[in-house]
Order: sequence, then C-alpha cells, then structure tokens
Amino acid sequence: MGRDALPVNAGAPAPPAAPALGRNVIALSAVSFFTDVSSEMIYPLIPVFLATTLGASASAVGTVEGAAESTAALLKLVSGWISDRVKRRKPLVVAGYLLATVVRPLIGFAQSVAQVMAIRVTDRVGKGIRTAPRDALIADSVDASVRGRAFGFHRAADHAGAVVGPLIAFAVLRWEGIPLRHVFLWAAVPGAVAVLVLVLAVRETPRRDDDRPQAVHLEGGLGGRFWAFIAVVLLFTLGNSTDAFLLLRASQLGVPAALAPLLWAMLHVVKSLSSTPGGALSDRIGRKPLIVAGWTVYAAVYLLFGRATEAWQAWALFAAYGIYFGLTEGVEKALVTDLVPSARRGAAFGWYNLALGVAALPASVLFGVIWDRAGAPVAFAFGAAMAALAAAGLLFVLPAQQQRAPGRS
Repeated sequence: MGRDALPVNAGAPAPPAAPALGRNVIALSAVSFFTDVSSEMIYPLIPVFLATTLGASASAVGTVEGAAESTAALLKLVSGWISDRVKRRKPLVVAGYLLATVVRPLIGFAQSVAQVMAIRVTDRVGKGIRTAPRDALIADSVDASVRGRAFGFHRAADHAGAVVGPLIAFAVLRWEGIPLRHVFLWAAVPGAVAVLVLVLAVRETPRRDDDRPQAVHLEGGLGGRFWAFIAVVLLFTLGNSTDAFLLLRASQLGVPAALAPLLWAMLHVVKSLSSTPGGALSDRIGRKPLIVAGWTVYAAVYLLFGRATEAWQAWALFAAYGIYFGLTEGVEKALVTDLVPSARRGAAFGWYNLALGVAALPASVLFGVIWDRAGAPVAFAFGAAMAALAAAGLLFVLPAQQQRAPGRS
C-alpha cells in the first residue's frame, strides 16, 4: 500500500454512540441506592429477629413477608394507572419513598410478630405507591435503544445499596456492639438522603396530551402478548417465595447470625455486577433468552439449596442466586416497556408488579407450610419445579425473539 493509500473503511462513518442514560435515570438510581442502604440494613436481620427475639415459626416468617408484598402489589397497579392519567408521575414516587422512610425504622420498637407485620406492610405500601410510576418515569426518560441498559443500571445501583446496607449492619453489630433494635433505628438516615435526592434531582418528563389515555380501564389497551407474559410471570412467582427462607436455610447450614449481613451483601454484589451487562445484552439479542436463562438458574439454585449440607455451600449458592437477578430483573422491565404503548406504561408496570406481588403471600405461606411439614429440601424442590415450568412456558407464549421497538416509543 502506498504512502497516500487509505484503508478500505477509512471514509466510512463511525457507528453512532449509544444514547446517554440521562439525568433522571442517574438520579433515580441514586435514590434506589440510598433506599436500599436503608432497607437492607434491616432486611437480612428480620428473619433472625422474628425467629430468635420474637419466637416466630417458619410459617410466620412467610406470612409476614408474603402479606407485605401482596399489599404492595395491589397499590402498584393503582398508582401506575393513576400516573398514566395525570400529567405528573413524580408526586406519587415522592409519596411512596417518604412513607417507607418514616415507618421502616419502627421495627426497632416492635414487641410482637403482629407489630412487625404491620410495619412491614406499611413499608411495602410505600413501595406499592412508588414502584410503577418510577419505572414508567425511567421508561419515559430514555431512548428505546438503551431501555435494557437503563433498567439494568437502575437495578445495579439498587443492589449496590443492598451491598452497603448489610455491611453497615455487620460493622455496627460486630465491632460497635450496639443492640439489634438500634440497627433498625439507624436505617432512617440513608432513607432520608434518598428522599432528599429524589425531591431535588429528579425532573418530571413532559408528556403530550395524546400520550395519556382518556377513558381506558385498568386492563385495556395492553395487548395479548403482554397478558401472556404476565401469566407466565404469575406461574413463576407462585414458586418464588420470600428470600427470608434462603437466610433461614443458611442459618440451618451453619452460617452464624452475625455473618448474615455479609452473606446478604455478597448476594447483592453479584446482582449489582450482573444487572447492567444483563440489561445491555438484552438490547442486542432480545429479552426472552435472558429471562429463560435466569429462571433456569433460579431452578438449579433452589434445587441445590434443598440438598445442601454445609455452610460453604450456602455462600456458593447465594452467589449463583445473584446471577438470576442480573439476567431477569432489568430485562423483564424492559420487556414490559417493549410490549405496550407508551401511554399505558404506568398501568403495564402496575399489572406486572401485581403479578409479582399477588402470589407472594400464597407462595411464601405455602413454602413455609411445606418446610414445616415436609422439610426444607421438599420446599426448595417445589420452588425449583415452578421456575422450570415457567421457563418452559415462556418459550411458547412469546415470539422466538422479542426485540425492542426501534426509535423512541
């Protein structure tokens, strides 16, 4: 090649850079980070607190967490639908985060299982109010070509907070020697920071008048493929009991209570590291392959949890469990956005979260009953079987590849 010769592709334009995630995605991710610092200071300690301090059974633990999630699910549907019909989503998001921040630390004063349940339900009411409008606000704020990455990034920040929270709890319990109840009270501090960031940094995304349905029922205008996906999600969720049972199983296998926050933190390290790559990969190859793979990982992990006999196996399985979240959480939300019109995103996220939450109570209660009557191995085998059925079902209810729609929609 001569000195003046040019490479064959020298004049070809460079491929366009991927659109930026934008201010709202970054800010809402920060809000979720600080919120999870607060909530995850508490969550891994609740099963131990219920079982040791308050003397609760496995069935009671399942009932507390199942009731909390089921309550939140109904509110997610209503708040999402309302956010479609009004001009602003942010007030609902602020109200939800504020309520949870105020009530969450009150577990430190609880004297009975019923009081813990009331506090957890109220905390989840806040989550129910905020979740669908927040997810719709994220979808409204980004280009369609990076939806998977945006939701994956948000989930990564959320899980990063869930790493920091248990580490703080471990540090103060192990080195400062403060009582367990005081850890619950200190959780108010990062929660307050989250609300402050939300109020000051998140902006409402303007929507045209024709983006809002004028007289659409809760279930209208979402399409058959969306409902088929929701049916399979519901099937999966019936076997997806509260993660409190995983912590209880780890305790059975010999993981001491003082190390439970570290175990929980490790889980969220894997979640955080895998969420953004998982979401970005779904932008390229489609959502369905990632979700099927994630549900298959879930089934394998649950089956092995039932057969585990050593403490080190609990650590290994918690790490593998985090991969399931990275492959599915952000990807499922991106798929919901792909399947519905932009004017129905709030309601769609409401129905999606309803499917996740409405089965939480029967799933967790059933899991606890099976555990109490037949033992942990049988209970975990049940969860694995439901996940495997759902993964197989998803292969039939959606097209071979569900790709994002081109352009901003």
